Amino acid sequence: MKFNQWTLGLAAVGVVSLASAVKADETANTVLTALSTTTLSGYVDTSIQWNPGTGNLNNPPYSFGGPQKADGFNLNVVQLSLDKPLDESEWASGYHVDLWFGPDANALFTQNGGSTTAFVGRDFAIRQAYVALRTPLGNGIEWKIGVFDTIIGYESVASPANPNYTRSYGQTIEPQTHTGVLASYRFNDNISIAAGIANTIGPTINGRAHPDFNGGGNKAESYKTYMGSLAVTAPDSWGCLAGSTMYAGVVNGFSSSYGENQTSWYAGTTLATPVTGLRAGFSFDYLDIHNINFGPDETSSAWAAAIYASYQATEKLSLHGRAEYLDDQADFFANGISGTGFKVWAFTATAQYDLWKNVLSRLEVRWDHSDSGKLFGSNSSFGSAPTRKNALLVALNVIYKF
Repeated sequence: MKFNQWTLGLAAVGVVSLASAVKADETANTVLTALSTTTLSGYVDTSIQWNPGTGNLNNPPYSFGGPQKADGFNLNVVQLSLDKPLDESEWASGYHVDLWFGPDANALFTQNGGSTTAFVGRDFAIRQAYVALRTPLGNGIEWKIGVFDTIIGYESVASPANPNYTRSYGQTIEPQTHTGVLASYRFNDNISIAAGIANTIGPTINGRAHPDFNGGGNKAESYKTYMGSLAVTAPDSWGCLAGSTMYAGVVNGFSSSYGENQTSWYAGTTLATPVTGLRAGFSFDYLDIHNINFGPDETSSAWAAAIYASYQATEKLSLHGRAEYLDDQADFFANGISGTGFKVWAFTATAQYDLWKNVLSRLEVRWDHSDSGKLFGSNSSFGSAPTRKNALLVALNVIYKF
């Protein structure tokens, strides 16, 4: 057995015995062998934001934004990922973990605000943590058991996976994460489906819909959330449209935000075009809150539609645009004006230039315009009324991926 100089030095002064060192070394080798196919990756997400105008109390309320990021330098989040992907064997197994550190971890809301209040607001969250399995039925059913991202939506929870730095309103009204079981099956290269069962709409890990759980709802212990999706990819025979994808999905279950059932519908597509480097996209999100009456001027629903365009101008330069509209009659956003809903247009332009290796750097300009009165801006006093119908943002986003 060969020992390093540090171990021999500890043994010489009696801190460890060589027998225990042999046992520890054998254990370490076993662990290293078990983890030999595990990969470590992640990213560090930072930004600089400028919000012209006076007062940032009522900024546009898209997810992972807010006044705490306005007019300053920001660490958004650090993601640390551990992954053992499925191999080609019939009974393959693996796992995946995404850990978040930083202010965006608090906005993920996966922490339990009940009995573990001490951990809420501590800049840490588990984004995903699931066991991956494959069963050899047909082409193979792949399973996720644990905590996983929602199956619907055009944009990802992870900023580097999106064409723009800021999130859309559609992404904001979608579920974020679920605790449950998800099965995925691919019929062929063009058609795949997914179906799953979870505790709740989310995002609280291990949340429950029944009242015996701290923060739970009024449902029976057996009440669960159900989800399903269908993805279709255009074959090569479609010519310039080859590789285009069409996606539809639905999630239905208990929402702790409303204390009632919620159904989220999604339809979207990404289209290839005859123009080299140009792709277009469309997304539609519809949120239906059950058994709630907001009054004669509002319904219990919210919807958002967006059009996307991306153009790879050069090897390093890409341009991305997004135009979207939100009609929130379900009071999803806290600063909506009661009785009139929350109706907003938003236009986002992003230029990404990959100057450094492993670094994603992008400059973004975003304009939000209210169709339902003054929704943005305020003076410095807490709780003051909005003063503007328009909100402008200029941001520089720099992300290192490892």
